[in-house]
Amino acid sequence: MTEITTVSKAIEVENLSFSYGDIEAVKDVSFDVRPGEILGFLGPNGAGKSTTIKVLTGQLTPKSGAARILGQDVAKDDPEVQAQIGVCFEEKNLYLNMSALENLDFFASLYGIKNPDSMGVLRRVGLADRAKDRVHSFSKGMRQRMMISRAFINKPKVLFLDEPTDGLDPVTSAAIRKTIKEEADRGAAVLLTTHDMFEADELSDRVAFINEGQIVALDTADNLKLKYGTRSVKVRLREGEGVAEERIPLDDGASSARIAELAASPKLMTIHTEEATLEAIFIQLTGRGLEG
Repeated sequence: MTEITTVSKAIEVENLSFSYGDIEAVKDVSFDVRPGEILGFLGPNGAGKSTTIKVLTGQLTPKSGAARILGQDVAKDDPEVQAQIGVCFEEKNLYLNMSALENLDFFASLYGIKNPDSMGVLRRVGLADRAKDRVHSFSKGMRQRMMISRAFINKPKVLFLDEPTDGLDPVTSAAIRKTIKEEADRGAAVLLTTHDMFEADELSDRVAFINEGQIVALDTADNLKLKYGTRSVKVRLREGEGVAEERIPLDDGASSARIAELAASPKLMTIHTEEATLEAIFIQLTGRGLEG
C-alpha cells in the first residue's frame, strides 16, 4: 500500500456535536480514519451520518468538539486541505447541460489540474462510452456514477462517500466497490456512510454503528460479530415431501453431539455454519433496523 500523506490519522474527530435548532443530530462523536483505511459509518437514514460528513467537509460548523483533516482544523477551511479531499454526496449537483467529460474537466480545473485523466476516471465507473453525452440525458444511476467519478478526479488523500452505490444495479455496485477499494489501496482514507450492511461488511476495515447521532459501537466487523453475535450451524433435512431446518448454536456445550447425530442421518441434505450479520447486531444494540 502506498502512503500518500505523512499524518498518522487522515481524519480525526473528537467529541463532535451538531444541532439543527433544538434537534441534536450528532452527539459527542469521536473516531479517526488512517491513510489507506475504509471506515464504514453504518446506520439508518437520519442517524447522523450525512451531518457528520457535512461538518468534516466544512459545510456545517460544529456546536462543540474538534475535527481535523490531514492534521488541519476543518473550521479553518484551508484551500490546500480542501484540494486533497474527494466527496460524493447523495444530492446530485452536476452541470446537466455539460457532457460527462466537460463536467470532470471543469471540476479538475477547480483543483488546478491541467491535464486530468477524465476519460480514465469515466472508464473506471463505466461511463467512457457516454463521455460526450450531456448529463441531463443520464439516468439516476448514471448520475450517481458521475458523482463518484468526480470524487476521484483529483486523486484525493481523503474520500467522503455518502451512500455511494445508492440507485445502482448490483453489477454496477460491485464495480464501484472495487474502485473504492482501489482508492484505499492507493493510500486514501475513506469515510463511507451507508445503511447497506453487505456493503459495509465487504468494504470496511472498521465499522462504526451510529444511531440517533451517537456511535454505539466501533470495531472491525469480525470483532463485532464475535462480541455480539451467536455462531450457529444450519442443518436442512428431508421430512416427508418437504424440508425441515434446524439451527444449532455452536457455543452450546451439547451442540457437538447433536451435530454429529444429524450429520449421520440419512435425511441430511445440507449443513453449514452461520455467523451473525451486521444488521442483526445493529438491531441488538439499538432496537431498530438499518432501514428504519
